Amino acid sequence: MIEVAGKSLDESMLNLEESFQKDILNILLDDSSIHEYDSVEELKFELAYRQNLVISGTAMSEGEARFETFAGATCNPDFWQLTPNGGFLLKKTVSPSDAIIDIFTNSSNYAFECATAMVINLYHGLLLTIGKRLFDKLFKELYLYSWHFDADLVMDSSHTYHLIPGDIVYFDNPDYNPMTFWWRGENALYMGSDQYFGHGIGIQSKKYIVDFLNSTALPEATRPATLTDYVARPDFRQLSKILGTVYMQSERKQQHTIIHHNKSSISCHRYLQLLHNLYFST
Repeated sequence: MIEVAGKSLDESMLNLEESFQKDILNILLDDSSIHEYDSVEELKFELAYRQNLVISGTAMSEGEARFETFAGATCNPDFWQLTPNGGFLLKKTVSPSDAIIDIFTNSSNYAFECATAMVINLYHGLLLTIGKRLFDKLFKELYLYSWHFDADLVMDSSHTYHLIPGDIVYFDNPDYNPMTFWWRGENALYMGSDQYFGHGIGIQSKKYIVDFLNSTALPEATRPATLTDYVARPDFRQLSKILGTVYMQSERKQQHTIIHHNKSSISCHRYLQLLHNLYFST
């Protein structure tokens, strides 16, 4: 269900040209939850960003970036400094947009785990949506590590199985084998039509990913891998508002604390729990 400025959507106001955006719109309309927007432009922004997230997932799946744990992470030193924790710190001599694009154009130089892959998709999809000028203005302090994200990449979450292309989901493998701890789960970008992009697995069906994770579990496993109902997605409305005021913002902003947990393939939910525990521990 969609409401714009407190009223049911008048689809004639959209004039969508992209057929995939029309598909996304119909999925939003079919959702029993209400998706609220202050303007048609906010809705159009979400549709475009979701489409570009799927484009980004496809591009990464077709590239040569490898799945690796933090210990084995690699990046192009022309754009990124590899930190001792396996993170990628943007070099001050390059533009943020060029550095993100390089992950796709020179993908063989890169190796990272699946949470980092999802954050890269989030940045890349946004870059494709807003262009280099705005992106470079917003994201001058990029650091890629697990689910750490810039303060202006506002994230939202919900518990639902009504998936919308561009949503990020988590496949949990509760009885994972400690010898292959990186398969404790899989972060995946929902592409639509029962297709999910998971870095290291590719674009596959729900059943394929569940079966694959089960094949990596302990021999004595009793709890099967499952697709959880936790969904991470950008806060599209808030992002749209930030973009509208980007040139009035201060050059300096308070970034989130980085949690170097060294646990490959954790969910966004788990990372936010770690962040919450850090902020509110006594």
